[in-house]
Amino acid sequence: MVKIKKKGGFSLFELLIVISIIGVLTAVASVAYSGAQKKARDTRRVEDIRLIQTAAEQFYSQNNYIYPSSTLATGWTGTGGVAILNAFPVDPKNDSTYKYTYSGGVGASYCACAVVENVKNGNADNNSCTFDIGNSGSHFCVKNQQ
Repeated sequence: MVKIKKKGGFSLFELLIVISIIGVLTAVASVAYSGAQKKARDTRRVEDIRLIQTAAEQFYSQNNYIYPSSTLATGWTGTGGVAILNAFPVDPKNDSTYKYTYSGGVGASYCACAVVENVKNGNADNNSCTFDIGNSGSHFCVKNQQ
């Protein structure tokens, strides 16, 4: 009787199983990474809008109780020429779909909004500072506190 000696390698079936498992793990990881990126961009948007709100309130207190009326490219300057907001923030994605809006009235009020990627991060349906009941919407907005 002749013994057949098996070589110490992997069979084609075993290799296919390993490759398919690696493919599934890669797909799951890329979806999770994409979701984390969206969440990080939305967090940055909320922080930027809150920064705009803080700067507008500081401008209000330093400029005879008048809010800034526009988003000047050079930023907002308070009394004595001290810069309050050096430059208006830019959305992390920096495309035309996702942008920040600031609409100042005649110095009496303002509304600042950002388009968010995840509606759970928004508090308004549009950029007019008409807030939703609850915590969802396509925009995150703030308005004057005074």
